[in-house]
This record gives sequence, structure tokens and C-alpha cells, in this order.
Amino acid sequence: MNIQFKKGALEFIVLLIIKGEDQYGYSLIQKITPRITISEGTVYPLLRRLVKEAYLTTYYEPSTEGPARKYYKITDSGNERLEQLLKEWQSFTDAVNLFLEESESNE
Repeated sequence: MNIQFKKGALEFIVLLIIKGEDQYGYSLIQKITPRITISEGTVYPLLRRLVKEAYLTTYYEPSTEGPARKYYKITDSGNERLEQLLKEWQSFTDAVNLFLEESESNE
């Protein structure tokens, strides 16, 4: 899959997943990678940025498998950002679909 496509959609995907349920970094990667190949090195900097921009907050939960895990939770600001991204995504995909339809009708 095109790297630029992934980069453009990853923030949107991460916020969508975390809106549904708080996540720790590795669990987030496990949810994404069956559908889109990504590396840990892509997700953690994004999570740090989303926390810095106040779209996510963090808290720690004990783990039976080692040290406490850092969980990410969406904030009100993050929900607003997600709504903005959803509108932008829909507008973008609508435009792309129009080009596809036009291309198919010209064949």
C-alpha cells in the first residue's frame, strides 16, 4: 500500500479506534496491522504528537504480563478533531470517487 496513503489516514484510524475503546500502544498496532502494514516506529511518534496536541490523554494500568501499560484515551478536543477528519475524509473520498466514475464512463 502507498506510504503516503497510510500516513494520511493513520491519525484518523488511530482516533477512530481509541474513540471506541482506550488502547495501549501495542494493542493499537495489533488492531491496525491485520488491515494495514505499519511499524511501531510510525505509531508511537503519532501517539506522542496527539497527546501533545491534547487530542489524547494517557493513564497507566497494571499488567499481569509485566510493567504497567500506558493507555491512551480520546479527549473532547480529540473527538472534535476526529469529526473534522471524518468530514475531510468524506469530502476527499467523494471527490476521488467522482474521478473514478468519470474515468470508467470514458472507457
